[in-house]
Amino acid sequence: MPGGYKGECGDDVDPMPFLAPSEKEKIEAMSKPYDIKKSCWVKDEKEGFLAGEIQSETDTQVTVKTVTNQTVTVKKDDVQQMNPPKFYQVNDMANMTFLNEASVLDNLRQRYVMMRIYTYSGLFCVTINPYKWLPIYGGRVAQMFKGKKRTEVPPHLFSISDNAYHDMLMDRENQSMLITGESGAGKTENTKKVIQYFANIGGTGKASAQGQGSLEDQIVQANPVLEAFGNAKTTRNNNSSRFGKFIRIHFGSTGKLAGADIESYLLEKSRVISQQPAERGYHIFYQLLSNKKPDLVGSLLCVPDPKEYHWMSQGVIQVENLDDGEELLLTDVAFDVLGFTGEEKNSVYKLTGGIMHFGNMKFKQKPREEQAEVDTTEVADKVAHLMGLNSGDLQKGITRPRVKVGNEFVQKGQNMDQCQNSVGALGKAVYDKMFKWLVVRINKTLDTKMQRQFFIGVLDIAGFEIFEFNSFEQLCINFTNEKLQQFFNHHMFVLEQEEYKREGIDWVFIDFGLDLQACIELLEKPMGIFSILEEQCVFPKASDATFKAALYDNHLGKSPNFLKPKGGKGKGAEAHFELVHYAGTVSTKQEA
Repeated sequence: MPGGYKGECGDDVDPMPFLAPSEKEKIEAMSKPYDIKKSCWVKDEKEGFLAGEIQSETDTQVTVKTVTNQTVTVKKDDVQQMNPPKFYQVNDMANMTFLNEASVLDNLRQRYVMMRIYTYSGLFCVTINPYKWLPIYGGRVAQMFKGKKRTEVPPHLFSISDNAYHDMLMDRENQSMLITGESGAGKTENTKKVIQYFANIGGTGKASAQGQGSLEDQIVQANPVLEAFGNAKTTRNNNSSRFGKFIRIHFGSTGKLAGADIESYLLEKSRVISQQPAERGYHIFYQLLSNKKPDLVGSLLCVPDPKEYHWMSQGVIQVENLDDGEELLLTDVAFDVLGFTGEEKNSVYKLTGGIMHFGNMKFKQKPREEQAEVDTTEVADKVAHLMGLNSGDLQKGITRPRVKVGNEFVQKGQNMDQCQNSVGALGKAVYDKMFKWLVVRINKTLDTKMQRQFFIGVLDIAGFEIFEFNSFEQLCINFTNEKLQQFFNHHMFVLEQEEYKREGIDWVFIDFGLDLQACIELLEKPMGIFSILEEQCVFPKASDATFKAALYDNHLGKSPNFLKPKGGKGKGAEAHFELVHYAGTVSTKQEA
């Protein structure tokens, strides 16, 4: 898939070179010169850290000769100890003699150069996206990890998955896996591999009563449908999830698959009607216009050119290494495997086509009046046909909507801008409701009525991201990531240390300075950003300016996480405020 790994084949390729260093590699590493008192790391602007050897030292400073034959004198605190060669490409970085930033980064880099993308860090598995296919998945590799303890096999997502499966059966408790990282890190691709692993080890191979595939096939095939309607190209990732999902894989008491269900969160609706430069709308629009199925294009009253549709062509219309026609066939087959009827499938395609046409509706202002009217009825007729509506009613609903005043309904006049806003809101709402219906319909297929005893949940949420233009939806995504990071930090650092105390270990509590509560409270507490936004939306004459003023009155100078954008050109000048998140400072432009 774009932006990550692809294919499930490769069982004929030896996976071991991509999983662990060979004996020859280890022997070569052991032969390199090393002195526990002199070998060290020093900071470097370009490389991050350089290996070196201490030449001399005073009480406060150290002189080091680096591998690049430079001699530098640095503060004693800026020198980090180097681990012995026996820790070359160590599987679990928690086992290192010296656990410091330089050693962690060097170990990850050394492994990544050899495409060993999985490395443990204590309780967690760190993954670095290779942006290419690797032969470390398939059925053959899955068998290597089945029933094995974590220490018996190289670091791998399958090992984490198998341990969760084992713990579920042994402890008779549900399990959850959190897959987190910035946009483009590879969360969705790893989620798919986790699901495929559980489908393989828990599958029965029997055809499902609903649909045309086995249950394990159907669980796997939910992905192409959700990706077609919920993923898009961003500047960071050609196949970026623009929604979050929590997938529960249900098992019976013996560990056999018993069903699945999906919850979705935070679909980025604004992408339906607008995209930033170098980005694209949801894949399904371009799949339908690929002309891979000419009859389908005809039935949607479309021409096979995204440039003809305003909402589809504000960014790019093609993605490198992505064949929209082939992807359409995969989406179509996935619908069939999931047991969608021909009518259900065509209805979804028609609604999607109707949304494409919707963006081409034009209005004209009536002379000497505030009222606007539809410029030509041709587009409205196409939208109405595809959505099963009456064209006259649709046009009237946009240009003269009925609003409730007291107990009565009255018609309200709308100018051109208001009509365009109504069309945009309708387009987003229809797509959002259609996406939610798809999730409900997929869940109906995956609900087998078999006895469910336990589940393993996998959370895949849209990643933290900083765009040129950061809207309300991006704020919600970044806020969600902030809360997930807080949860992670709490378990990684706070609860672990509390456990040490309970066990009577002599331990001085360390504050890692990773408490994100200030940013979270700035957003969600009473009179926080969300609260003020909600209040502004109720005021009849609220505007961007009144919303900004309320934010500044309540938070500027009072919260270190709320900043005034710096002036000058670029996004800072356009933005209303800046938020200091754990992963970076984001300039945000909000609309009340």
